[in-house]
Amino acid sequence: MRVLLVEDDPRIARFISKGLREQSYAVDVTADGEDALYKLAVNDYDAVILDLMIPGRDGFEVCSELRATGSNVPVLMLTARDAVQDRVRGLDAGADDYLTKPFEVAELLARLRALLRRGHAVQPATITIADLIIDTRPHRVTRGGRKIELTAKEYALLEYLARERGRVLSRAEIAEHVWDENFDPFSNLIDVNINRLRRKIDDGFSTPLIHTRRGEGYMLSTPDDSAGAETETENRSESRSKDV
Repeated sequence: MRVLLVEDDPRIARFISKGLREQSYAVDVTADGEDALYKLAVNDYDAVILDLMIPGRDGFEVCSELRATGSNVPVLMLTARDAVQDRVRGLDAGADDYLTKPFEVAELLARLRALLRRGHAVQPATITIADLIIDTRPHRVTRGGRKIELTAKEYALLEYLARERGRVLSRAEIAEHVWDENFDPFSNLIDVNINRLRRKIDDGFSTPLIHTRRGEGYMLSTPDDSAGAETETENRSESRSKDV
C-alpha cells in the first residue's frame, strides 16, 4: 500500500514515516499543500495522511480540492486542534477520519487499516486464497498451516497481489502501490521480489498461486480464478538464476 504523508514538522514526519515503513507501507512525504496536490494528481495513492496546518494551502483546502476532482482516496486528517468545529470542518471538507496530536503511532496505524478496509469492502482483514492465509493486522502469512517469513517489501507485494486476486497487474501498477516515488522503473526489483516471493509461497506445494503473464505482468490466483486465461508460471530454476 502506498501512502502520501503531508506533514511540515520534520520530526513528526520522520516519526510517522518510520512507523509506516516498518509496517510495509510505501511512503511519499511532502511538507506543503501545493506539492501535496501535485503528487496526488500524478500518483495513485491508497491513502493520505494530511496535517491540517501546513504551508501554502492548508489541509482543509487540500482535502476539498482533492474531493472536487472526484477522488475517493481515504484521508486521515491530523491536527493539534481539538475543537469540535475544526473536526466538523475537516470531515465536511472530505476527510474520512480525524486524529488529534499528540497520538501513538499504533493508533494511527489502526485507523489507517480501518480506512483501507473500507476502500476494499469486499476484502476482510484476513484474506484466504486456497490454503494461503494473510492476516493483514499482524502481517502474518501461512500456507497449508506453515508460517511463512517475509520481508516488509515481500509482504507488501503479496498483500497487493492478494487484494487484486485474479487480475494481471502490470509492473507499473505494482510500482505505484508497493514502492514510493524513489523507485527506479529501470531496476529489476519487482522481478527479484516476485521470484523470492514465489519460492516462499509456492515451493513445496502442488498448486502454484503466483503466475506470470509474459509481457503483461503478474497475478495471484487459484486454477479457478484463472480458468480460461493463458497464464504461465515461470520456471523456478530460471527465477533462481534471475534472483541477484
